[in-house]
Amino acid sequence: MAILTTYKALETVALNEFADVVVNAQIVSLPTGDPLKLRLDIADGSLLDVFISVSGRYSYHWERRLIGKSELYRHDNAPHDRWRHVATFPKHFHNGSESNVVEGLISDDPEKAVREFLTMVRHKLLSAQ
Repeated sequence: MAILTTYKALETVALNEFADVVVNAQIVSLPTGDPLKLRLDIADGSLLDVFISVSGRYSYHWERRLIGKSELYRHDNAPHDRWRHVATFPKHFHNGSESNVVEGLISDDPEKAVREFLTMVRHKLLSAQ
């Protein structure tokens, strides 16, 4: 149940502190009822998924292809050998595309991390105006 508590806390942060960016939030569950991820609907029509596992794996994934942009931004700690050269491995950041990978400097604390990630989303949205 700790993961559900974490997702609820992240949902609260997203809706209360980033209401200008996040228009809706939903905890998506598996058929078993176990929480799978937190889905955030972003003001520009794009989607942001937050995945946290009990083992410590995570992914903060902002997908913009659904609104006609070929951009994606993702902080994750999947230990892909392809990114072993990144100084923060296995943490890494897909900055705009799957192949543009740089150091992952996001916090290991989920609440801090979602704030950092949504702050980046806010800046990207504001700079596009």
